[in-house]
Amino acid sequence: MANTYDVGDLIRVSAAFSSGGSAIDPTTVTAKVRDPSGNVLTLVYLTDLALVRDAPGAFHTDVNADEAGVWTYRFASTGTGQAAAEGRFRVRASAFP
Repeated sequence: MANTYDVGDLIRVSAAFSSGGSAIDPTTVTAKVRDPSGNVLTLVYLTDLALVRDAPGAFHTDVNADEAGVWTYRFASTGTGQAAAEGRFRVRASAFP
């Protein structure tokens, strides 16, 4: 897996929404992050400060990689600019306790 990090890293995951080649702000943006244990954190833009709008159509959240294994994430929007995208990354265990 190309996206490999170490336990303790702060990993930025992001999404960009567009229509017809132009960036757009969807009606609603939600981000979900699942840790290797299966716990899911759900963030909603304008409700949760951890989901940040960087520019028109561009959003991110930072993930505290505090557990080794495969992490998955999903950004989804509804209404204007409805779309969804998922990704994943791997976090290596530390050699130090």
